[in-house]
Amino acid sequence: MSEYVAENLLGTYLKGRRAKLDPAAFGFPSGRRRTPGLRREEVAQRANISATWYTWLEQGRGGAPSADVLDRIARALMLTDVEREHLFLLGLGRSPEVRYQKNEGVTPRLQRVLDALLPSPAIIRTATWDIVAWNRAATIMLTDYGALPPHQRNVLRFIFLDPRVRAAQANWESVARFVVGAFRVDAARAGAAAEVQPLVDELCRLSPEFAAMWRDNDVRSHGEAVKHLRHPVLGPVSFEYSAFAIDGRPDLSMIVYNPTDPDVVDKIRGLMDSTPAVEPA
Repeated sequence: MSEYVAENLLGTYLKGRRAKLDPAAFGFPSGRRRTPGLRREEVAQRANISATWYTWLEQGRGGAPSADVLDRIARALMLTDVEREHLFLLGLGRSPEVRYQKNEGVTPRLQRVLDALLPSPAIIRTATWDIVAWNRAATIMLTDYGALPPHQRNVLRFIFLDPRVRAAQANWESVARFVVGAFRVDAARAGAAAEVQPLVDELCRLSPEFAAMWRDNDVRSHGEAVKHLRHPVLGPVSFEYSAFAIDGRPDLSMIVYNPTDPDVVDKIRGLMDSTPAVEPA
């Protein structure tokens, strides 16, 4: 009976990544190499770890590596975020600690996705709850984001500092508590605690209600629910909303609002037809 030997997936992955790198690009001599790419000792040198320890990793010996070692190897091999995540899954069986990266806006493709959802209002929001993209239905039914400077397009600012947005909520306190709790979760999950602290400090100064809710330390999940609004033209309207992750952009999520009343769909189309389109600032 033949002995089963488990495949060394981590070692295979490391070999494949270093084989794709050009030694000359890292200042190493490129001549007289038996195999393409970097040598094991060169990867170890770039990662500032023992060449013996790195060799053991590729050979499936020496036990599980630490997160610090995997981080060093990821930098040494110039891994992308998704490649780094795969390295951690193979080496430790989990994803790496999150590293917050400030959003770089959205691509034209994502904007076209929002526009294709008309007449349902749809927005794209960052992990710190800044609105970075929206469609015309969102402008008409939610907020005219394009009329505001980018730094003011934040959901918490709207809820706690904008009287018009506050008045549009059918149950402002319930909405506000949900927003604070879900924002806290998203910011922590994205590793953005330091980035959101100035906003939190500002809101605590300007809104005693926010300060009290923030001190409560409640957390909420943002999935699917119903949003009730008082629209200045249509009156009370309700939307089923759903939040979607955007593959390859962990800093972004898409929120889509579908009217619960089919008649509201035609009314939104009518408002869109009668309202001139304005290019986002």
